[in-house]
Amino acid sequence: QVQLVESGGGLVQAGGSLRLSCAASGRTLSSVHMGWFRQAPGKEREFAAAISRGTITTYYADSVKGRFTISRDNAKNSVYLQMNNLKPEDTAVYYCAAGLVMSTSTRSYNYWGQGTQVTVSS
Repeated sequence: QVQLVESGGGLVQAGGSLRLSCAASGRTLSSVHMGWFRQAPGKEREFAAAISRGTITTYYADSVKGRFTISRDNAKNSVYLQMNNLKPEDTAVYYCAAGLVMSTSTRSYNYWGQGTQVTVSS
């Protein structure tokens, strides 16, 4: 079992930055791939970024590429999402997820956090 807790969300103006954190307990994160997903009101949960368990590979949705950076600190059992140049369309609840397959699909991730709200004002 893996318990994931996100933090770092908030209200920011367009063009601003936020750094989301995801702290894990119950299992070492070094053994799993990690992803960040987001869900806007009335929309399906969508992929944002993923990082392999060896920190060798990262992957981003086209909508966030060049603005978001995913990273992990296995010693702290944590994963991060640095979000720069935020846009109003980035407004969503952001979730971190852990799984044994690195994928852009929600179905590939077995464990999920409760989410943290990010709101970007124009």
